[in-house]
Amino acid sequence: MTRKSDLPFGSEFSPVTVDLGIVLDIVVQHCGDQAALEAALKQRFFDRDTTTEANKRKLAMNLRLSLAAYGLIDARCCLTELGEHLLSIREDVPKRHAELARHILLNLHGLTLIQCLKDMELGGESVTLVNLRRWLGERGVHFPRGGKHPSMMRLWLEKAGVFTSGWRVNEERIKELTGVSTQEMEALSQMPSAQRAYLKALANLDPDGAYLSNEVEKLASITYGVEFNEKGLAREVLYPLQDAGFITLERGTKEPGRGAKPFVVTPTAKFQAEVLLPILEQIEQQIHADLRPLLRKPLADVLSELDHEQKHVRGLALEALAIKLMRTVGLDYVATRLRGEATGGAEVDVIFESTRLVFTRWQVQCKNTSRVSLDDVAKEVGLTHTLKSNAVVIISTGRISDAARRYANRVMSDSNLAIIMMDQTDLSAITANRTFIVSVLQREARHALDLKKLDVLK
Repeated sequence: MTRKSDLPFGSEFSPVTVDLGIVLDIVVQHCGDQAALEAALKQRFFDRDTTTEANKRKLAMNLRLSLAAYGLIDARCCLTELGEHLLSIREDVPKRHAELARHILLNLHGLTLIQCLKDMELGGESVTLVNLRRWLGERGVHFPRGGKHPSMMRLWLEKAGVFTSGWRVNEERIKELTGVSTQEMEALSQMPSAQRAYLKALANLDPDGAYLSNEVEKLASITYGVEFNEKGLAREVLYPLQDAGFITLERGTKEPGRGAKPFVVTPTAKFQAEVLLPILEQIEQQIHADLRPLLRKPLADVLSELDHEQKHVRGLALEALAIKLMRTVGLDYVATRLRGEATGGAEVDVIFESTRLVFTRWQVQCKNTSRVSLDDVAKEVGLTHTLKSNAVVIISTGRISDAARRYANRVMSDSNLAIIMMDQTDLSAITANRTFIVSVLQREARHALDLKKLDVLK
């Protein structure tokens, strides 16, 4: 199977070939009609081409695929939220180019490309697509042989001033667009894996909180599979991160007969700008604008919104609850199948994925009701065949009935499906201590293991 490119496909999507404002107008005119969209793109940009009619149609199709790869149109061939935003500022061309460049840098491996170019410059390596493919590959970023993906990215980034000439990087402009300098990116990229995992785990928690150092360590270990030196955590991880300005440390007092308490770790403003914000930006590009403010609120505030008098707010809060909890353990948000306002804020279905070690898909059902019934769980189990899920997570602000738990046990005993259940007691504990979600997931994993034990003596 051919590996999917990590860089966006950009064939025919070039500022040399197309005018972005006109492209966005054409998408609006033909939203929902792929054939009509491609015909209009062909007529506007490729009919003057001297090639065959079949090749002109292929060029238009490539442009449509590129618009999707860059996140400007969705599967229906309508503008995404990003596309709509760029259309709304079409008259301000410099701002439009800046917004697209920021999206490329933060969400489409643009910053990785910049780092790679800086490394090649320092190493005296000439920049060619062949060399770029090798150097990016060493960083885990793939694009196909013969692909021009970086070149298309460079042309759009050049429009925003990210490149001054050729592949020469304008470092000040990158700082303006992203808030992160190339030197700071380099420092982040060269951190030991334990320090990077610790920062990522901290970014998964509420940004305004203060956390016990050993609890963040546990979350980082479980989420990212990094082994920490327990006795050397302060020396190898905490002190370097404090010296770099990402965290502050406050030492607990020593209790009689016990060792010193763990440090209390608090993220700094630098952490918020350089680590958390790019992560939030990547998540927020995928979700509705009205949900974004909730993702920046503490979990306790989100839970309080579940009692809001407006159904719409209750629905958004339920969706935010699912995203915040699953993001805590490093899962990637994919889509919301059923938004809460469609059910009066009573339930929401959200899909998450992970590619750590193996691919997994998590199907999360959040219910803002007093009780989860057997039928509720059965409905989710039935959907796993369509969604191809490996795990079902039931999160309830109420209680989970005994019948629902017995049914889940039977399903797990007879299949490879994992069903994870969190009730109001778990939510209260997680609200008091976000890292407690690790204990909940470990509890549910042990329960599933007990149900699925193999009798190797048979």
